[in-house]
Amino acid sequence: MSASRKAHVDENSWNVHHQLLSLLGELQPSPAPPGDPPKLAAPQELLIYEMAENGKNCDQRRVAMNKEQYNGNFTDSSSLSEKKRRDREERQNIVLWRQPLVTLQYFSLEILVILKEWTSKLWHRQSIVVSFLLLLAMLTATYYVEGAHQKYVQRIEKQFLLYAYWIGLGILSSVGLGTGLHTFLLYLGPHIASVTLAAYECNSVNFPEPPYPDQIICPDEEGIEGTISLWSIISKVRIEACMWGIGTAIGELPPYFMARAARLSGAEPDDEEYQEFEEMLEHAEAAQDFASRAKLAVQNLVQKVGFFGILACASIPNPLFDLAGITCGHFLVPFWTFFGATLIGKAIIKMHIQKIFVIITFSKHIVEQMVAFIG
Repeated sequence: MSASRKAHVDENSWNVHHQLLSLLGELQPSPAPPGDPPKLAAPQELLIYEMAENGKNCDQRRVAMNKEQYNGNFTDSSSLSEKKRRDREERQNIVLWRQPLVTLQYFSLEILVILKEWTSKLWHRQSIVVSFLLLLAMLTATYYVEGAHQKYVQRIEKQFLLYAYWIGLGILSSVGLGTGLHTFLLYLGPHIASVTLAAYECNSVNFPEPPYPDQIICPDEEGIEGTISLWSIISKVRIEACMWGIGTAIGELPPYFMARAARLSGAEPDDEEYQEFEEMLEHAEAAQDFASRAKLAVQNLVQKVGFFGILACASIPNPLFDLAGITCGHFLVPFWTFFGATLIGKAIIKMHIQKIFVIITFSKHIVEQMVAFIG
């Protein structure tokens, strides 16, 4: 305890002493200093000094408790951080190849919790559930009952499966925070290239359906040489490309929802991308390497420009758009602002850029020049 604090406690004890003397009516006209108490009868003096010492001890204990509480804040904070770190490490170890039984146990419990929540939600929305079941029954009857409508049903089914196929490939391409499957290089790009080569070979894009798009067969009537244009090939593959772009926009939603939920709840998710994003915000001024500066540029663009900043990031092929989704979720950008800009950028602008690049690369004169160069 410092000298000033000790003097303050002595003064408080003397004040208590002084007040007790006043109450007993035995205080002298000129009170004695703290070091020289007044002369009283032995029992009264002993009682007064005991009460004064008790007050002094209370002050000392109060100071000690405040000091312990002040030091305890740091102890509690460090222990809380340590506990969070241990919990995170334990969660990371709960995987099938390390703890299969524990993993399956938690998986089963989580499934039960989700089923309970959804059952409760559906029970409180019985009218919607009944309407959905009636619509499903009508569609099932329409699909299986024979009649003249079956040709339309088959066409709708084919288009639905085609759209679902390309949307699914788009989702696989962008979901997973940068670890998705590169379905453009594996599926959509080769499809556009095959349509381009077949269009120049057949001098037409009127391929018979079926088997298109599973197989590309030239039509019976021969096309006129030189009638194939860039726009005709773009129009031929527009549906597949746009569906793939819609899928990529849907695949960007998990980072957005994860960051938004973390911001609203105040929790710290285990996702490494989100932790890296928060560390980047904390050390924004100290960023020196190119990757950190690029990430900060994306974050500043999205945060300051809003809709058009998201549109610009979504329209240009770049591996940092996951950071844009995390940024939008972290700063609570409205859902339709984020998804609308992402959908327009990926399904329309970016998709046409990629289509034009592939079509020009595999166009007839470019291919002939490449063959001549190689030969």
